[in-house]
Amino acid sequence: MEKKATRYGYSEALIEMGATNKNIVVLDADLSRSTSSELFKKKFPERFFNVGIAEQNLLGLAAGLSLTGKIPFASTYSIFASGRAWEQLRTTICYSNLNVKIGGSHGGILTGPDGASHQALEEFALTRILPNLTVFVPCDFFEAKKATLAAAEMKGPVYIRLGREPVPVLTTPETKFISGEGLLMKEGQDVTIIACGSLVAESLQAALLLEKENIKARVINIHSLKPLDEKIIIQAARETKAIVTAEEHQIYGGLGSAVSEVVVKNYPVPLEMIGVNDTFGTSGAPEELMRFFHLKDIDIVAAAKKVLARKG
Repeated sequence: MEKKATRYGYSEALIEMGATNKNIVVLDADLSRSTSSELFKKKFPERFFNVGIAEQNLLGLAAGLSLTGKIPFASTYSIFASGRAWEQLRTTICYSNLNVKIGGSHGGILTGPDGASHQALEEFALTRILPNLTVFVPCDFFEAKKATLAAAEMKGPVYIRLGREPVPVLTTPETKFISGEGLLMKEGQDVTIIACGSLVAESLQAALLLEKENIKARVINIHSLKPLDEKIIIQAARETKAIVTAEEHQIYGGLGSAVSEVVVKNYPVPLEMIGVNDTFGTSGAPEELMRFFHLKDIDIVAAAKKVLARKG
């Protein structure tokens, strides 16, 4: 299966928009090669701004540019955009509902050897609690491109979680991408796996493994963490009566928590969470880290069997 990093879907969309919309500007915190925003810089150097290693200033400058009618895309590592500059994101951008877009690159543990200081495992929690902020978690290259294009058309702040490591391309240019709508990737009536980002591919593989044991798993891709598609979650709870969530993030405050909030209020069913279990990341090869933190297809299979046992 073809693999591409989601950060390149982001930069491809920026270049396409830059050619037709002169209000698109891109900012970076001295990481343009890593975030892939350097590709925009090569095409439109007069609309690219490197603020240096100053992420708080990055978001402050983006806020100011938005007030002049520009559509700024601020690019840096996800951990810095959501963590180091959280107060600027909260008070300067979201409180004022400014038209700022943020490309949070290198999210999750697939950042690999860079280690815990650069592995964002908390940004779902940090971003989805902020009023006015839309949060996208694309699963592949095409979704990242569509999320970026959609962000530019929306009014108000948008956060896009992007990855460094190539991940399987699961969608096509024609696959729909709508803010606030989940995407059904596979039908199933026994258990539902609700995933986002890189764990969508692992969930689909888990569903194939479960099928060999005559367990039909439904797989839902939540590329829009906020707004969240409550309808598709409630329908899955009613029809399969068992849910597993899967995310490359802490199990607290992320996708699993968001789905739990919906389920407990509307149709309570047994639920198990796959994610990083209350620990920091560590340095290692991406695939090794996926196994170490139990984020692989076999771990999702085990969680599915556990939740089915609880379902009875």
